[in-house]
Amino acid sequence: MKAVLTRVSSASVAVDGDVVGKIVAPETGGILALVGVSVNDADDAAAWQKMAKKIAELRILDGEKSVTDLDAPVLVVSQFTLYGQTAKGRRPSWSQAAPAEIAEPIINSIVEDLRGRGLEVATGRFGAMMEVSSVNQGPFTVLVET
Repeated sequence: MKAVLTRVSSASVAVDGDVVGKIVAPETGGILALVGVSVNDADDAAAWQKMAKKIAELRILDGEKSVTDLDAPVLVVSQFTLYGQTAKGRRPSWSQAAPAEIAEPIINSIVEDLRGRGLEVATGRFGAMMEVSSVNQGPFTVLVET
């Protein structure tokens, strides 16, 4: 599993022109989490639990604080393209990205874990063509792999 975590002051995701998820945190910052699930993650509950913990506890907000420390919001967006392979040719291969029937429940489990920690969590819409907007702080972006 991979995630690109970006520290943001605001972020939103729209589908067909309608905002379906939005966070605003100009003071503390929040996290835009683009999360990709691989075909190898299907039977690995520990991987999604570890990813949720990283999103919640990684100290990447201002003052080396975490989302949990600051009660900051998170916007989780599924991102199968993180598993695009580009070593050969000019067209990415998506063979390492998990199909929807595997990926969607894992993304949902991450979201529920974060909400279970008492965090404000907004989401995109799984499988939809989404327009993601963000105002990055820093900029500060890290790649997390479990």
